[in-house]
Amino acid sequence: MSEPLPLVDAHHHVWDLDRRPQPWLDEPGLEPIRRTHGMGDLRRAADRPLAGRRLTRTVLVQCVTSVAETRELLALAERDPLVGAVVGWADLTSPTVGDVLDELRAGPGGGRLRALRHLVQGESDPQWLQRPAVERGLRAVRERGLGYDVLIRSHQFPQAVRLARRFPDLPLVLDHAGKPPVGRSSLTEWTRQVRALADCPQVRCKVSGLITEADHRTWTLDDIRPVWDTLLAAFGPGRLMFGSDWPVCVLAGGWDRWAAAVEELLHDCSADEAGMILAGAATDFYRLKDAPCS
Repeated sequence: MSEPLPLVDAHHHVWDLDRRPQPWLDEPGLEPIRRTHGMGDLRRAADRPLAGRRLTRTVLVQCVTSVAETRELLALAERDPLVGAVVGWADLTSPTVGDVLDELRAGPGGGRLRALRHLVQGESDPQWLQRPAVERGLRAVRERGLGYDVLIRSHQFPQAVRLARRFPDLPLVLDHAGKPPVGRSSLTEWTRQVRALADCPQVRCKVSGLITEADHRTWTLDDIRPVWDTLLAAFGPGRLMFGSDWPVCVLAGGWDRWAAAVEELLHDCSADEAGMILAGAATDFYRLKDAPCS
């Protein structure tokens, strides 16, 4: 019997509210996900196949600006074979960030640390990614063979483009396609910025978080398709990664509805192109083949 085709979720979260508070969940409208979510919950939520594939590996992504949370995520990755990689957090502005990264990599599950992320979307400085202290931290990330997940809102694209041009040898991935205004306003400026970022060959993009940028109750495939078409044209299938953004996606329909939408969007892609989006690009970027399956 042949091995099942892989499906990689390149972006999901877990949190235990009894162990570590998540202050961002106090925002209005987040009541449906304001509870503890663990790997067992993800397995149950992701039971629906996507293009005939069932979930085989995931990338676990930080939620809060806490090194302690990153340690917990790495330890979880060591225990759970579904987690192939962790995107953690460390203070890029700290002069000792390199030492912190070395300590994380030497600890339990440290071999699963593949990238860092900072919540740039919450920074008001339009040049936060160009701050000298931040660039020093990013050099420490690059020197350790790690990548960087870029979490921005659509108006913050210019600093992401500057980052990509100044660090051509730092692997980058754009989270949630830069949070386009799905179904709310013109995509013209977002499209221009996406193309500029895609011109930097070391940048990948996660097709994730799109339904939560749309109207949570009324979004349709027609709202998502223009964003999908732009991303596919700009990055190509080899640089796009499927991500669920679970459990945040629960706010707009959950795993099943998002997976069904992606399956429809993949209709015009070849089997090889779909394979890159659903597994290959994330496997390459996060080096999932280096992570043991058991």
